Amino acid sequence: MKKSLLLLLLAACCALLLGMQASPGAGLPAFHDGPPAAKADLPPVLTAKQLADSGLVLPAQAAAYKAAAKVPAVLYQMPCYCYCDRNHGHTSLHTCFESTHGALCGTCMAEALYAYEMTKRGWSVKQIRDGIEKGDWKSVDLQHPPSIS
Repeated sequence: MKKSLLLLLLAACCALLLGMQASPGAGLPAFHDGPPAAKADLPPVLTAKQLADSGLVLPAQAAAYKAAAKVPAVLYQMPCYCYCDRNHGHTSLHTCFESTHGALCGTCMAEALYAYEMTKRGWSVKQIRDGIEKGDWKSVDLQHPPSIS
């Protein structure tokens, strides 16, 4: 339990530090204007086993990666407000979940869970992106992540 709490605290601190690296006026982070080409294969999202093998087993981490795997084309069209496009060369929110980056960043996890939930509600990609740009993802409770089916 202490290890899980420590990992979650570390993820929150990383998100805070990454968020401090870019000023609010830094502009819109990178994303794709449309879905991936029909024949384009997106790199895979890490699996639960790959996360666990890396010691990343918190419920929010597992839920975010499961959500990302369910709606990869949506995440491909979303910006990521940890500004990993500038620090890590990411091209969209999807890129965060191709490695362990997303599991170590509260912003990435919250945005992915927000995008998944809004997709389930029938929102369009534009509506979801508008919500992310407004910061609606900040209301996602990573302490009590949703169950992803």
